[in-house]
Amino acid sequence: MKPEYTAIPLVKNDAEKQYQLTIEGHTAFIQFNETPHHITLVHTEVPLELEGKGAGTAIVEKTLEAIEQSGKTLVPLCPFVFAYIKRHPDWKRIVDPGFKGFGE
Repeated sequence: MKPEYTAIPLVKNDAEKQYQLTIEGHTAFIQFNETPHHITLVHTEVPLELEGKGAGTAIVEKTLEAIEQSGKTLVPLCPFVFAYIKRHPDWKRIVDPGFKGFGE
């Protein structure tokens, strides 16, 4: 993640079921569903104004860190998050064992 995004707080908006990251007045988000044991990431959206600036990577990294800290497992249904984990396989450590999308 770009250093300038490190201090920007990730907001977990339970009412809208979104993890949100506001950068330069624009909000990127990841939609989620949550159960007592895992969090399913469904869709990532980055505003046009933030595309190509690393905002997508920042929100994914911050969201994965938040899920890991929650103690829940991850179900990565969002294609953007899924692709990120394929490129950074160390994050498979938080993927729910029942998720077979990585062909294991």
